[in-house]
Amino acid sequence: MRKIIAFLLLVVFISSCDKRSKVEKAIDEIPVGKIEVVRYEKAFFATKPEDLPKLKAQYPEFFPPGFSDSVYVDKLTQPLWRELYNEVEKKYSNFEPQKKEIEELYRHIKYYYPNEPLPKVYTLINDMDNYAKALYSGNNILISLEMYLGKDHKFYDYPAYLKQNFTEKQMMPDIVTAFAANRIPQPQDKSLISFMVTAGKELYMKDLLLPDYSDADKIGYTPEQIAFCQENEGEMWSRFVEEKYLFSTDSKLEKQFIDPAPFSKFYLEIDNETPGRIGTWVGWQIVRAYMKENDVTLQKMLLTDPVEIFNKSKYKPKK
Repeated sequence: MRKIIAFLLLVVFISSCDKRSKVEKAIDEIPVGKIEVVRYEKAFFATKPEDLPKLKAQYPEFFPPGFSDSVYVDKLTQPLWRELYNEVEKKYSNFEPQKKEIEELYRHIKYYYPNEPLPKVYTLINDMDNYAKALYSGNNILISLEMYLGKDHKFYDYPAYLKQNFTEKQMMPDIVTAFAANRIPQPQDKSLISFMVTAGKELYMKDLLLPDYSDADKIGYTPEQIAFCQENEGEMWSRFVEEKYLFSTDSKLEKQFIDPAPFSKFYLEIDNETPGRIGTWVGWQIVRAYMKENDVTLQKMLLTDPVEIFNKSKYKPKK
């Protein structure tokens, strides 16, 4: 009997690998042109204060009305900003490896969204805003390079659970997060399960668009946090069910289980080990289960009601 089960598991594994390889082979054949990268931070910090009007004429999109020129002159002349620019230059003077990664990402995007145009990429040094690391503006991608210097960089005065994602490896996942923003509708019923599944949709998109990235990199966990989730999935799910959290619309639950935090609060002994956003991770597993059980396209899944996804997922965590 064990030999039969092992054989069946091998068949499933080979079939899954073959299906993935067919998709990846098809993606490899998709032509993607060269993506244009504009190094705005280089142009900005090469500008003398008296030449600011020339820079504004060249890049008007970076100079919204209502801001005094003194704001930009201050940034140009303050030693700390100059030091930050030098740190960015040390790490990203050559942006060619990241450019190739973005082109490979867009090869995958074009498989699922054939009409999606290639973006124009602008690198810049923003205001160290961890909520605006990578953004889309029209057909432009804006990447704030100062937020990808490495989690232990001296400029980061942030909690550890945030700093762990200020790494180069998070740049592509952040771009996918920005890409997904206008393609995943926000839940209507405001129940916790709807927020969980909605967050899981974005992570499933990363499964498809970043197939060579680890689960830890996709969600922004450490490998140890991923291992903890896998080992304690059943216990955590039982808590969600027993406490009747899933269909509750209590807004505090979103902060407990979806929003960035050092840990998630089940009020159990394992709380200090439970990574923040655990509801997002569980929602990801629900979406994965749904896609295994239902033959639907990525686009259709993204638009499907989260509660319907949950009901049709047959999600059963390991105990």
